[in-house]
This record gives sequence, structure tokens and C-alpha cells, in this order.
Amino acid sequence: MFKDITIGQYYPADSIIHRLDPRTKIIFTFAYIILLFVLNNLWGYLAAFIFLAAVILMSKIPLGYIFKGLKALVLIILLTVVLNLFMTPGTPVASFGPFTLTAEGICNSTYMALRLIFLIIGTNIMTLTTSPIDLTDGMEFCIKGIPFVRRYAHELSMMMSIALRFIPTLMEETDKIMKAQKARGADFESGNLISRAKALVPILVPLFVSAFRRADELATAMEARCYRGGENRTRMNQLRFTKADAITFIVLLAFTGLLIYSRFITWPLPFSFSV
Repeated sequence: MFKDITIGQYYPADSIIHRLDPRTKIIFTFAYIILLFVLNNLWGYLAAFIFLAAVILMSKIPLGYIFKGLKALVLIILLTVVLNLFMTPGTPVASFGPFTLTAEGICNSTYMALRLIFLIIGTNIMTLTTSPIDLTDGMEFCIKGIPFVRRYAHELSMMMSIALRFIPTLMEETDKIMKAQKARGADFESGNLISRAKALVPILVPLFVSAFRRADELATAMEARCYRGGENRTRMNQLRFTKADAITFIVLLAFTGLLIYSRFITWPLPFSFSV
């Protein structure tokens, strides 16, 4: 399961998306996430799907690698769908004991599942197409535009970049610890939920020890290289907006207008209840 987590990983390729300025990709991703919560019918989700499919094709990242990141979150998506199916009041469709399935519940669960899937894939594309160094520089530029925190822009962006960078490393370390514990007779699959949670304690202790050791080694390495934060810091590669970035912002404006317009479309479609 841990090998299926792709957040924080970088997939090198020669594509239009990879060559975009990291600031453009960060702004685009945040705007995309906000727009997903504007959608209220299947026309909007259809437009978001077509747009996301076009971005995936242009990124030249294999579909299997992109969808692999969804495996680790399948349970969360299913739980969200089930809760929306049976906890949404409305027109009854069927009853299963104390639970009632409603038409509005089917609509809301469908929309919520699509929203989560689009959100996860969209954010994964940003990290898969942006190297950690570029991501740090892009985050620093964007944070500088936020009042009250611009003074700590470099430190915050560095922390977020390091956190993203070490997610795959910690997942790999967790997988190794679990295999080592299983070789010694540990059982993580049998028993109820409480028993499985207790069985994870022998994993958490060495994992935390390993994480703190890596953090200490990283801090020592940065001090040995005379790292002093963002003050008077120069960059080997300066960030520059290109024509491709300008076209991307134009596409973002058009996409924003299209999704806002989709809220007012009344053409008949199944599951056309508003959310």
C-alpha cells in the first residue's frame, strides 16, 4: 500500500507541463482546487474531467502511475460515498433497515467522489511534474504575496518542500519496518480494528526514531554547507515566466469562466440535483 503513495514524488519527463514555471503550476493548482467546490452539476464535472484528461495527456505521465496514488485513499473515498448515500435527506429510493437511500444522496455521493478523485489527481500532477527545488522556489514566491507571513516565506516553503520530499522516504521506511516485523511473527491483518491499531505500535516507535534521525542528519548537512536561510540567497536557475505561462493563465481564466457558467446550465442530465 505504501508504494502506491505518489504524493511528493517527481516523475521526470519532457512535456509542456514540466517546462511551465513552478509559480504558474502552484497558482493553477490552487485555483483548480477552489473551482472544484464551485461545481454543482454534471456539466461542470464533465468539463473538469475533459480539462484534467488534457493536462494528463500533455504531462506525458503514464496513467497507471497517476491512478496508483488513488489506491491508498480508496477507503476514504468509499467512506465519504457511503456517508453521503445514507446521511443525505431527500426523496427516498430504497431502505436497508434503519438506513434510507435517497436520490439526493446518490447525487451528492457521486459528486463528492468525483470531487475527491479530481482533487487528488490534480495535486499529484503538480508534484509529479515539479522538482523539489523548483517547488520550493515557487512556494517562496507565492508565500511572499501573503501578508503577515512574507517575512518567513523561505523557511515555510523550505519546510513544505522537505515534508513533501520525505513522504516517499518515510513510506518506504514504514514498508521495510513492517516486513521486518512480519518476519519476526508480527500480525497486522487479523483481529478487530482495535487489535490492528495496537499492532501498529511496534511500527510507530522505530518509524519516529528513524524520522528524527533523518531530520538531525539533514540539519547537520545543511549547517555544514553554511545554510543560512533565504537572506541574500542566490539561485542557480532564476524563475522566468514564458509565453507558455501566459497562455496557461489565459486558459485558467477561460476554464474559470466555463465552470462558473456551468452552474447556471439547466440542460437535463441524470443526477442533476444541486449540492
